[in-house]
Amino acid sequence: MRAAIYETFGGTIDIREIADPRCPPHGVVVDVAATGLCRSDWHGWLGHDSGIPLPNVPGHELAGTVAEVGAAVRHWSVGARVTVPFVNACGVCAPCLRGDHQVCNAQTQPGFTHHGSFAERVALDHADVNLVSLPDEIDFDTAAGLGCRFATAYRAVVQVADVRAGEVVAVHGCGGVGLSVVMIAASRGAHVIAVDPALSSRELARTLGATEACIDAREVHDVDVSFDAFGAAPTMRASIECLRPRGRHIQVGLLGENGLPEVDMARVIAKELQISGSHGMSALSYPAMLAEIGSGALRPQLLVLETIGLEEAAARLMRLGESGAGAGGVTVVHP
Repeated sequence: MRAAIYETFGGTIDIREIADPRCPPHGVVVDVAATGLCRSDWHGWLGHDSGIPLPNVPGHELAGTVAEVGAAVRHWSVGARVTVPFVNACGVCAPCLRGDHQVCNAQTQPGFTHHGSFAERVALDHADVNLVSLPDEIDFDTAAGLGCRFATAYRAVVQVADVRAGEVVAVHGCGGVGLSVVMIAASRGAHVIAVDPALSSRELARTLGATEACIDAREVHDVDVSFDAFGAAPTMRASIECLRPRGRHIQVGLLGENGLPEVDMARVIAKELQISGSHGMSALSYPAMLAEIGSGALRPQLLVLETIGLEEAAARLMRLGESGAGAGGVTVVHP
């Protein structure tokens, strides 16, 4: 099969023929119809996650059709239209038994623990725990952005932050995750302030429900809930500093090699701020999200701005660290 693959961290990403993935006994192989171009894969390519085995095929948010089914799989068959969270849970560890699949102790992630979805086919573990059936009304391009960015934003807004109508919400960084946060928070009746240096991202945020949009985070004050949807020390600090007393900061963006930024704990204590991390969303929570998409309350299809092929995806992935790269919505790859 054709795939995008790199041999060394930070090295060239080549397009070439590699062996098809083997189907796990408890998993499936999916024919990839669409997969998202995501900054998390850029972090992986640079080696910010040193546990990635090399050579590696990136790609972790995907949609497609089941092509092979493992012998131990009970609930899936060839031909099913599916998507999957980027965290593939084991289903039996202590967090999984509590329903917290997104922090599974034995999780696998396509593109990080094994070859990912920048390929014609991808293997997925524990299909009965992780696969999500796609309703006919949700196309593959829209579904490709659900498994990482939109589902991550949904859980961060609805389950972790518990955003409520009338609250003031700031979103720092309006790429795919941030714009998803904007849409979902606005759908809850929040007053959303989008913060991003890119004019195109701010304009798109307004069309998705942001009441205000600005360049300078120092203009934002007395916020109930603030999200760092980008993942950098300056955006994290800005998110914490704009909170009202007893406000809530949600860290969604990965901090990469700068994963240990300083936090003003004196401020956190004096204002009784709440700081939470949010890491994806389990397949258990997909039905509620899909119901809102089906009803039209949420429209993630508006976030998909372009589709590209594997060759362009490889070049674009290597440039995601450049200023403005990847801003303003979701790019979908057709392997």
